[in-house]
Amino acid sequence: MEQKMTEQEFVATFDEAAANHHLMVFYQPQINHATGRMVGAEALLRWRHPAKGMQFPSDFIPVLEKNNLIYQADLFVFEEVCRLLRKLINEGDMVVPISVNMSRYDIYGHSYVADIEEIRKKYDIPVKYIHVEITESSAIGGKDLIIQVMDDLHRVGYLVEMDDFGSGYSSLGVLKDLPVDMMKLDMRFLQGNIGGRGGTIINSIVQMCKWLNTPVIAEGVETQDIADFMKTIGCKYVQGYLYSRPLPEDEFLAFLASVDHEPLSASSGMVDAMNNMNFWNPDSLENLIFSNFVGPAAVFVYENGNVEILRVNEKYLKEIGMSRTEQEILDDNPWDNHTAESRDTYRHAIEKAIKTGEEVTCENWRTVCSDICGENKICVRSTLRLIGQASDQYLIYAMVQNITAEKERFMLAEQDENRFKAAFEHANVYAWEYTIATHEMRPCFRCMRDLGLPPIVKNYPDTAIEAGIFPPEVADMYRALIRDIDNGRDNIDVIIPLTVGRVPFHVRYTTEFDENGKPLKAYGSATLVVDQKDAE
Repeated sequence: MEQKMTEQEFVATFDEAAANHHLMVFYQPQINHATGRMVGAEALLRWRHPAKGMQFPSDFIPVLEKNNLIYQADLFVFEEVCRLLRKLINEGDMVVPISVNMSRYDIYGHSYVADIEEIRKKYDIPVKYIHVEITESSAIGGKDLIIQVMDDLHRVGYLVEMDDFGSGYSSLGVLKDLPVDMMKLDMRFLQGNIGGRGGTIINSIVQMCKWLNTPVIAEGVETQDIADFMKTIGCKYVQGYLYSRPLPEDEFLAFLASVDHEPLSASSGMVDAMNNMNFWNPDSLENLIFSNFVGPAAVFVYENGNVEILRVNEKYLKEIGMSRTEQEILDDNPWDNHTAESRDTYRHAIEKAIKTGEEVTCENWRTVCSDICGENKICVRSTLRLIGQASDQYLIYAMVQNITAEKERFMLAEQDENRFKAAFEHANVYAWEYTIATHEMRPCFRCMRDLGLPPIVKNYPDTAIEAGIFPPEVADMYRALIRDIDNGRDNIDVIIPLTVGRVPFHVRYTTEFDENGKPLKAYGSATLVVDQKDAE
């Protein structure tokens, strides 16, 4: 009769259990429901006590995690998988990829990739035969680290699977940020009702994975009805009790020998008809896709120069919706809001995103009309990324920002600058700023234009003297004036000749001090002396 072990027993007997194979690996086949062929398997840890019998993973896995033993357990599983694969390769038997689980505990404080690589190389197993499974929840609080580990796995050649996608944490951010190669869907969505909201959500996820060209495995499939439903929506790979429970090694080898095999491949193509009502159910989109995604966003299809918006989130409506409803935006032709120039800018950005596969940002003005706000011209910054493709149809994800206020402030500042320039022109004034600590001078636009000065003049005033701005006979006098400023003189007011033509200018300086009375900067100006009597 099976008895539940205590936490103390699990911890105390762990090493002995591993050494004596009371810890063991079971394998659950993964099947193409359309063909009945095997595409892979998942390795699962089991514990059989010699006296108390089989222990539930839900009992011992949390204990191993709590007592820092899970890393040893996961490496144990990995080595058992490598040992089995080596046996199959040596005997010339058919080999299928086997997935191993990586937990968050494996990557914190451990060199996970280096350790599994040492084991794989020890058994000389081609990396294509081992997949690594992670859960999206393992990235919570440490997404950057898990992405780094995934990048390391990819560099070696492992395929990375996302386990339990749709279990309550997943969002479009997962698909965007975590570079997974395969999705495993949690079939708890379909418990009790194949149709319903759960079916709508699963259908939406499968369609997204098609656009991402990512294979999908339905996990936990127990009935023919669920397997058939998954096949109708484009997910043909299943894992669960419908085909097989997790099997001990000898039974798994018998199962492996009894079925045909085929490689697992990506879903092919996008759905043929992508109208916005069937693309994603609004509830599943709002709750599953966009609700956890940062920023205003839209998904649209680009085909032969035409744009069709499929979905927008609530933040999009607040950012640039102009009090329009989602349906009003979906019904609009997006190009109607653009001028010819604006349309060309946006189209060029889309096509660049398609060509490069990278994020592309553009800014353009649009005219948006609504019954409540009337007609308004707004400037939108869009960051575009290709997330799916089928023939000439491209699925684009767009993050948007209304930057109208920013642009208007810039235009006002530009107008002020132009007025300031005009005033300077009429007043015949040159101005500059001198930083005392660094001996750097920042000239105004007239200084740069008329005197050929760079935006920053270093080693001032010697550099300006060497450039001929100050005639030789006043060079030493001007150096003395600057030394006075360096030493704390608060203002200067002199008339001196400037340039090779020795044109007289009225030169003024005002010094700025810190709270301790130390000179920081001096602000200089030079005004042309019109009345020659002033120069005498």
